Amino acid sequence: MNTENTPSEVAAGAGPDGAPRRLRVALVFGGRSSEHAVSCATAASVMSALDPERYDVLPIGIAKDGSWVLAPNDPEPLRLAPGHLPEVDASAPSVLLPMSATARHLVVHEAGQPPRELNEVDVVFPLLHGPFGEDGTIQGMLDLADVRYVGSGVTASAVMMDKHMMKVVFQAAGLPVGPYVVITDREWRRDPAAALDAVGALSYPVFVKPARAGSSMGISKVDGPEGLQAAVETAREHDPKVVVEQGVVGREIECGVLDGHGTDAPRTSPLGECIVVQGHEFYDFEAKYLADDDIRLEAPADVSPEVADRIAQMAATAFTVAGCEGLARCDFFLTEDGEVLLNEINTMPGFTPSSMYPRMWAAAGLTYPELIDELISLAMERRVGLR
Repeated sequence: MNTENTPSEVAAGAGPDGAPRRLRVALVFGGRSSEHAVSCATAASVMSALDPERYDVLPIGIAKDGSWVLAPNDPEPLRLAPGHLPEVDASAPSVLLPMSATARHLVVHEAGQPPRELNEVDVVFPLLHGPFGEDGTIQGMLDLADVRYVGSGVTASAVMMDKHMMKVVFQAAGLPVGPYVVITDREWRRDPAAALDAVGALSYPVFVKPARAGSSMGISKVDGPEGLQAAVETAREHDPKVVVEQGVVGREIECGVLDGHGTDAPRTSPLGECIVVQGHEFYDFEAKYLADDDIRLEAPADVSPEVADRIAQMAATAFTVAGCEGLARCDFFLTEDGEVLLNEINTMPGFTPSSMYPRMWAAAGLTYPELIDELISLAMERRVGLR
């Protein structure tokens, strides 16, 4: 396959009647991580926003057991709501993906029916959050098959998923991060008391987090040493590697980054701010997805132009240093004395219309459907193979 194709050369081409056919977009969602339901909700939003006159949408769900299935093209059962956590139906027809750089057709297996081929896929939009999806695993699989996809490649996805390695990269680039301690699986199994003692270098409160999880899954705020062990065990339910971060007093400010076209520099959005109004000590899972009145998301954030420029420049630098592509949300702390600390990058941030990343771009005048169009366009521009 020619890896130097221009966007026009990788367009969808013509249909049987000679008219331009719609671009075929495979939405991959669900997955084996604890963020399965969040991924389904993201897919529902994107599915609803894709223009059916421009795109032929192919929903592919990954069930919690890891099986790939052909999902119904219906967003409603996938929406997240109080009392309803959506889930991919593992009993749906199974999907086999192409495993060569020349194949583009998916094969569907359904009980009692012969295998059937689906039309070739032009681009994949991976809407997976957390391990076994956002962390470079699906990106590597798609790279092996020379399939274009939205978002960062293997290296950036893997490193930015791991809060420990992410901080190492940021520190090496001279970007400011807060104090933290890492507890590996080996250290915890060998001498948990020593691992807990190492956290004594930090000031309380601390936040205990799974190293490779998102959506605030498994995170605990700990106000003193007596609650630390239980918090580590809670985090280890999601990931054997744990990061303990010193709490920062200040505001939580976010910046969206959108890749540039060709050799253009990454673009940054107006800033956003997450404000806990009531009922939560921090921005936890329930606050993010289930409690509409407890959190206020403001975009643009009320900060000075100087602070806004500094955070935007830092976000663009972090995006570039990490090797991100397509999109990312950069999260910061702004302390009371004006210090800016980089907390993390999310290479597949929350992506419903009410999520912060789309809201920040909406504040810049880019609507949710336009943002999706732009991400697909960037993916179609990007050559396959090594970049």
